[in-house]
Amino acid sequence: VSVSPGEVESHRFADSRQFRYRYGEREVESLMELFPAIDVRGGRCVRLLQGDYAQETVYGDDPVAQAVAFAEAGAGWIHVVDLDAARTGIPENRDVVAAIAEAVDVPIQTGGGIRSIEAASILFDAGVERVVIGTAALTDPDLVRTLARDHRVAVGLDAKSGEVTTDGWLVGSGRTVLDVARSFASAGVDAFIVTDISRDGTLEGPDVVGLIEMLGATQVDVVASGGVGTLVDLVTLAGIEVDGRRLAGVIAGKAIYEGHVAVAEAVALLRGGV
Repeated sequence: VSVSPGEVESHRFADSRQFRYRYGEREVESLMELFPAIDVRGGRCVRLLQGDYAQETVYGDDPVAQAVAFAEAGAGWIHVVDLDAARTGIPENRDVVAAIAEAVDVPIQTGGGIRSIEAASILFDAGVERVVIGTAALTDPDLVRTLARDHRVAVGLDAKSGEVTTDGWLVGSGRTVLDVARSFASAGVDAFIVTDISRDGTLEGPDVVGLIEMLGATQVDVVASGGVGTLVDLVTLAGIEVDGRRLAGVIAGKAIYEGHVAVAEAVALLRGGV
């Protein structure tokens, strides 16, 4: 499905008979889950601007405490990324991820450098609910299919100008997001995590057009990532509908750490409490 910017409004804010809530003058259905993000580098909570490791902002020294705070605020999932492992494949922050999984009662989704059955199995054994496979989905697609037989697996589609990247967003794959997604259509994966790297950490709003295209190209759940800056952005994402399908979730990081989005308020909004 190819969608031009001028067509976006025809897909947004579709009427529905269930799960409606009001935000200002809008009435929107939502089944969309908020995934507060914890990106770990060197054991600290950080955020990168557009995936650039040289443009790092540190938001805290205790990722476990941050996860507990997200859980206490009502988050239904927590998204954790080992940024060091994403670049090198070496699980330098695996103990941190395990400690987060042990400290909270909500499911943990984690990615970054998971490139073998062993690496994924260690995380599942530590209590992680779902792993995100990015680089290995391109270099070893059978790994994804094997893991998905018995575990919850998401494929991370991190893209620059529509091209999926690997190795911590540093290497172009030569393949498009839609091409890679279609190649896993029958693999049994839980979800596709779609990140627009050019928007990640910018707070400038999500790639609505690209997400509409993605929803139209797959029957697998789609989780949006990159660009969320306000509660209005969450409303926009929650209201997207293509052929009766909506986004399953949205990952938010910098907007939360910078105080533009409060987890408790966002969760209440998406669950109809506001």
